[in-house]
Amino acid sequence: MTRKFVLAVDDDHDLLRLLTLRLEAAGYEVQAVDSGEKALAAVALRRPDVVVTDLRMGGMDGMQLFDALWKRAPALPVIILTAHGTIPDAVEATKRGVFGFVPKPFDARQLLQQIEQAVKLSVTTRGNEAWRAEMVTASPAMSAVLAQARLVAQSDASVLITGASGTGKELLARAIHRAGSRAEAPFVAVNCAAIPEALLESELFGHRKGSFTGATYDHKGLFQAAEGGTLFLDEIGDMPAPLQAKLLRALQERQVRPVGATQPVAVDVRVISATHRNLEERVRSGEFREDLYYRLNVVALTLPPLAERREDVVPLARHFLEITAARYAKEVRAFAPEALEMLVAAPWPGNVRQLANVVEQAVALCTAGIIPASLVAAALKAEPAALTSLDEAKRGFERDYLIRILRITGGNVTQAARLAQRNRTEFYKLLERHQLQPGMFKQARRAAAAQSVA
Repeated sequence: MTRKFVLAVDDDHDLLRLLTLRLEAAGYEVQAVDSGEKALAAVALRRPDVVVTDLRMGGMDGMQLFDALWKRAPALPVIILTAHGTIPDAVEATKRGVFGFVPKPFDARQLLQQIEQAVKLSVTTRGNEAWRAEMVTASPAMSAVLAQARLVAQSDASVLITGASGTGKELLARAIHRAGSRAEAPFVAVNCAAIPEALLESELFGHRKGSFTGATYDHKGLFQAAEGGTLFLDEIGDMPAPLQAKLLRALQERQVRPVGATQPVAVDVRVISATHRNLEERVRSGEFREDLYYRLNVVALTLPPLAERREDVVPLARHFLEITAARYAKEVRAFAPEALEMLVAAPWPGNVRQLANVVEQAVALCTAGIIPASLVAAALKAEPAALTSLDEAKRGFERDYLIRILRITGGNVTQAARLAQRNRTEFYKLLERHQLQPGMFKQARRAAAAQSVA
């Protein structure tokens, strides 16, 4: 059985050593770091099952670390240790979402009990990875979205998925469906922008024979087709105003009235919606009903664009290569190193969908076992834009920028410095400023490689 992974954080090296020994003796795999900044770097490399951190530390303290972790991985349990704790501190920390609050010097039994409970929660939210098989990612930001999706899948709460076109909103909706209790029932998807307004009501709610010209038979509609399962309303932001009121009534009353019918029909469906539009702006402008927005937006999930998670480009490209090569029955096995660099540096305005298309075109035209950079360049139809230099990066995102580059290069400082357009000396100074150690990224790549071989 795989040991559960605990990240321990404390700037008191003696206490950190004691904490590590206690946890390892209890059977946990432990990574110990002495600052909040190093903890964030560690989580970017590998998500632990639980984080145990001191409250009072130099630089980033325990609550600041929790706030930063919550933005990246909201479902990650955090336990805080403190010698300065008071009841108000504990209450406030719990309100903000901290899993546990243990006074120092800590009681080993109490701490281990909390860690055991936290690990159970973490395992429940992560669960069997088969549910998200198509959601290939190495990105902490994307992993955080998937952790939230796993949590919400266990309920029937309405979910609103936002993100630019091509980021994989329908894939995420299908993954949520597979992870929930309705997985064996139908998943029915409809694009609200692709169906004419005159037909959309009939498609959603059904119609009775003779209710309008051309209605030559009874039609159940997609709500009834999804009975017991999930109805995915894509591009919900484009739904016409008259239908918004009818959709709201259907969601509130859990029943639909087919066009031409005199009696409503009860329906049992979970609704997941998606849009690339800013629905809050459309609510303010009066184009979208505020009450419907809140009914759909019980849980909001936002998919980041591919340009903001470049560490996903290579694993996604390899995933699409494997699928496409099998479909075309071609012996294309890999990308040339220069082709991968070109893919990583491309701007990707079309997101994951564009990457899939680029890979498909390259595979279709490839006449050897390795895809060369020339085919990738042709598929991109333009010279790819270089990664943003650090001079142009905003100070607040500098640290995340460095982590992404080190993940992409596997801790290779020479290659990372070249991508960042900095010499090695200057790059090392940047790493030191953010307490980032290239060795951590090299170890993570070796561990991942060993795992894939096993």
